[in-house]
Amino acid sequence: MSDLGQGDAGKSRRIWGWFFYFWAAQPYFTLLLTFIFAPYVVDLVGKGTTAQAIWGYGISAYGLIVAISAPFLGAIADKAGGRKRFIAVFSIFYVLGAWGLWYGAPGQFSLGFLMLSFGLGLIATEISAMFANAMLVDLGDRSELGRISGSAWGFGYIGGVVSLVIMLLFFAEQHSGRTLIGLAPGFGLLDATAREGTRAVGPFTALWFIVFSLPFFLWTRDPRRPGAASIGEAVRSAWPDLRATLSRLPANRNLMLFLIASMLYRDALNGIFTFGGIYASGVLGWSVVNVGIFGILAAITGAVFAWLGGKADSAYGPKVVIIVGLIVLTGVACGTLVLSRTSVFGIAVGPKSALPDITFYVMGALIGACAGSLQAASRTMMVLQANPERMTEAFGLYALAGQATSFIAPFAIAVATDATGSQQAGIAPLIVLFVAGFVMLLFVRTPRDARA
Repeated sequence: MSDLGQGDAGKSRRIWGWFFYFWAAQPYFTLLLTFIFAPYVVDLVGKGTTAQAIWGYGISAYGLIVAISAPFLGAIADKAGGRKRFIAVFSIFYVLGAWGLWYGAPGQFSLGFLMLSFGLGLIATEISAMFANAMLVDLGDRSELGRISGSAWGFGYIGGVVSLVIMLLFFAEQHSGRTLIGLAPGFGLLDATAREGTRAVGPFTALWFIVFSLPFFLWTRDPRRPGAASIGEAVRSAWPDLRATLSRLPANRNLMLFLIASMLYRDALNGIFTFGGIYASGVLGWSVVNVGIFGILAAITGAVFAWLGGKADSAYGPKVVIIVGLIVLTGVACGTLVLSRTSVFGIAVGPKSALPDITFYVMGALIGACAGSLQAASRTMMVLQANPERMTEAFGLYALAGQATSFIAPFAIAVATDATGSQQAGIAPLIVLFVAGFVMLLFVRTPRDARA
């Protein structure tokens, strides 16, 4: 990533400021959605299948809210300009939602309040990311976008790793009441019996965002938009503008096919991240610390391969990177069906065998490697397909494509889990989504395809 620091100093600072947004925002996904708070919900509820179902229904509802609001907010931002101010507003809800998770004390919690707080922050995170993604088009020419996008995704993953390591070493309690390195939670200031070390993940995530988002707000800038409308005018014209864009979408065959393909495979990918910690806790009996180590491996490989994928993106195009990632992720999803505490891929193992744990750690590394490069390449693909003058609206449609059916994976997992009583069988719908997205993507042509 150091090569981005060469050349124009102002451009380099804007790029690094954009990088820092993803460093600041990533802990909501790493710590809360996947590796710390999600397994803690299993502990609070007391039953893995119940927690997985509750989590699935909740994530489905939040996804629908993002799906409905994102395209309108994108159209408003394109009309009025000033993406950073929209990010600033939603950052407030990010912080409030994360902080509210502190109040999930065992035996004294309101599950409704916790899910509401978590949902508020998650919705704010997804909407803010839409505005941040749309800023990519102004950071370099098209030959640089794959490298910039991949480096940003890798930098965000590193932020997730660092935040997760800090939580595991100094805050999150193991079953012994001590952290991973044997310390009392929070240097002895937090009560392990009340799970205050694990609950501190909420305020920690909020403070992390406040501190590390400062470079983004100080160093990036919005391009000047002559004749930008007022917020009121932009709101009034949002639906007519969006309706006109949607009416033209069938004529842009490649953009439409890509939106459908990404809708399918991103839904499956989100399903893996959303339920990975809950699956490991319920099926393999992992503690929060075990899940955290799994997360570190996934985030490290995600950072490395997002950066490498960015280089491959610039060399071969984003489509190739996405296809390779989908093939590997489909294999990983198939592997979860035949992994349990007593068997690995159909081979019986002893109840004390470490092989199931090692296997799932390897699968986590593969998930991270593919997810980082795939998501960064998808962002580049979107920029290549969209109208530069309507980029925020385009990423609003991208968010819509990612969220309009985002209820499918969690809802299907919840239903399959309820119907079968098995967390392994509940993961099966992800395989269908990955394969469907792969097939649809094969029909998408990119500018590189056209030149060939």
